[in-house]
Amino acid sequence: MKKSAGLQEGRICSVKTDEQDQTAINRWRLVLGRFSRSELDFSSPDSNAQNKLQSMEELLDFLYDHGNDADIRTEERSGALGSSQLNACEWITKVRTLFPAKTAEVLEKQALEEFNITELLTDKKVLEQMNPDMNLLKSILQLKHLMSGDVLASARAIAGKIADEIRKKLETDVKRSLTGKLDRNSSSPVKIARNMDIRKTVRKNLKNYDPQSERLVLQDIYFSNRIKKYNQKHIIIAVDESGSMLGSVIHSAVMAQIFASLPFAKVSLVIFDTSVVDLTGYVDDPVQILMSVQLGGGTDIGKAVAYCEQLTENPFETCVLVVTDLYEGADRNRLYNVSNNIITSGAKLSFLTALDENANPVYDRNIGQELANMGAFVGALTPDELGEYIGRMFQ
Repeated sequence: MKKSAGLQEGRICSVKTDEQDQTAINRWRLVLGRFSRSELDFSSPDSNAQNKLQSMEELLDFLYDHGNDADIRTEERSGALGSSQLNACEWITKVRTLFPAKTAEVLEKQALEEFNITELLTDKKVLEQMNPDMNLLKSILQLKHLMSGDVLASARAIAGKIADEIRKKLETDVKRSLTGKLDRNSSSPVKIARNMDIRKTVRKNLKNYDPQSERLVLQDIYFSNRIKKYNQKHIIIAVDESGSMLGSVIHSAVMAQIFASLPFAKVSLVIFDTSVVDLTGYVDDPVQILMSVQLGGGTDIGKAVAYCEQLTENPFETCVLVVTDLYEGADRNRLYNVSNNIITSGAKLSFLTALDENANPVYDRNIGQELANMGAFVGALTPDELGEYIGRMFQ
């Protein structure tokens, strides 16, 4: 590799300290790798930006170290300078978080095609041996389009297990928050033969079909509530498919399932990018919802909110939750107009800029402020806080 005009005999020529030169220095450092640390350090007055650059370097080190058992950006090796240990699962999640989408796609392609980091795609045993946590679920959702056969089947099963664990963790507190405020007298459907929901029972148990005996094994049986519900609350959830919203997408699917299990709540669920897909029919199946998500692409929030408006029947008993970072790719005025229509109709409109265990939002604050000025709620919530929030709205 030829030396840059900015590098002479391993030393750095004097450089300007403006932002453009800082960016150039940081890019060179990422290209040259951690072994250039003593001669070329990251340049940034912001400690958060400095930490981000160091994390990016660790991800690049993981990729190129993994490739040839030697960092292809340098002829040196030193175990003492090795980056912290990552696995493929954590690497994929962090790459999508720290790098721009196009750069992340290039790195992932190199990881899969050139350096053979294919544990999550080709080896069922490796996938099943990984720790079934949120990081693994995120990686499965990011790579599911590359999986097939037994690996994909295992991935779905793991996703179901993780989603179910999240539900069990949240369900008791969320239901207590809601039922204590909204419906103290409702009871569960009576589980008798005439109340059996045949279509739902068959659909949910298709995965248990035994081709050898040609029989459908019913592991779960579902019943309908024949009691007419008056003043039923309608919760409409619209979820942005942007890759940055992945944690919120997962929790939205689980929360929709919890809400749908309440006897007084009707739940509608849609996912959107530049198109809107209605997944209300699968609201009790978060795995099907998550496996339907196509991460990335453009964003038309106004179109999604307009679709939610069409679903509204009784505005005063309706809560519209839009889970999005508010980075609108379409006409902002359409978003403002349809949001104002929902608010003036009497429905409750909320824009959740994050819905996960951390509730650390990154969103377009200008759009958020405009929507808040109209009367919409704009902010981040943890799932249990969402239960409390909806309970207060419907009191």
